[in-house]
Amino acid sequence: MFKKIGFSLLVVALPLLLGGLASVLAQVFFQPVPILIFKIDIGIVALLTGLTLTLLMSTFYLGMWIREQQTRMKLDGAQHEAEMSRRRFVRRLDHEIKNPLTGLRAALANLRETRSQDEHERAIKNADHAVERLSNLLADLRKLSELEERPLERLPIDIPQLLQEIIEAAQVSPAHKDRQINLIITRVPWPLPNVTGDRDLLGLAIYNLIENALKFTSKDDSVEIRALEDGRTIVIEVADTGSGIASDDLQNIFEELYRGSNARGVEGSGLGLALVRRIVALHGGAVDVRSRQQEPCGTVFTLRLPISRV
Repeated sequence: MFKKIGFSLLVVALPLLLGGLASVLAQVFFQPVPILIFKIDIGIVALLTGLTLTLLMSTFYLGMWIREQQTRMKLDGAQHEAEMSRRRFVRRLDHEIKNPLTGLRAALANLRETRSQDEHERAIKNADHAVERLSNLLADLRKLSELEERPLERLPIDIPQLLQEIIEAAQVSPAHKDRQINLIITRVPWPLPNVTGDRDLLGLAIYNLIENALKFTSKDDSVEIRALEDGRTIVIEVADTGSGIASDDLQNIFEELYRGSNARGVEGSGLGLALVRRIVALHGGAVDVRSRQQEPCGTVFTLRLPISRV
């Protein structure tokens, strides 16, 4: 590093040194030339030229140094944020795994101690439930990690058809039986254009948003899916009239394993929205959320995907 600084200083000072040398030589070998009432001293001109070039080069190198420092600070900040994010992820993962493991240990202990058939069946049910939670968590972690390696399909996707299929799949789930989901698709003055991408992955992202809306609402709440286009993107909105998300949680809900205050007591891996964000980003799109807990309360997730130009 010191060698680099010394070389830069030498380069910056070189015009000034050459100008000074030229000034000395000019005084020795040349006589001032009178022009009108002025005298132009070739040596002074050389010295001033060298000084000017040195100042210019000093400004240039100073600018480069400032940009390097800013880049280094940004890199250091990014590395620090990445490390903090990794630590938050490990803490959350530890918490998410600890809960079902505790339930599994309790169920196994009950199995050893129970004598009645009812208690025995209840312990088995609790153990199965804990194992299912762990399996779902590991499955979502695997999906998230595979996104970095899995090659994306690039095929035309009919969004209205995909939305209809995803809604039907969500309503078939026993947990959401008899739940009503309203689908609104703009068709005037023309039908929605296709998007290009991986149909399975986009279906997973949309399903996660719809399942999220159903999970955090009651039967008396409304869930509405809207699709439209703005000339550049397809806009898909998943809206509900649930209790809303706390403002302090909104900026973090797309992080891996983050559980907002409204998610306490509600089962889930905490990876669904992280999967949504990553899948949408891989397709060149974006997802955001707005929510309010004051009447009228509710939440709207907005997903934007580039329109296919093929």
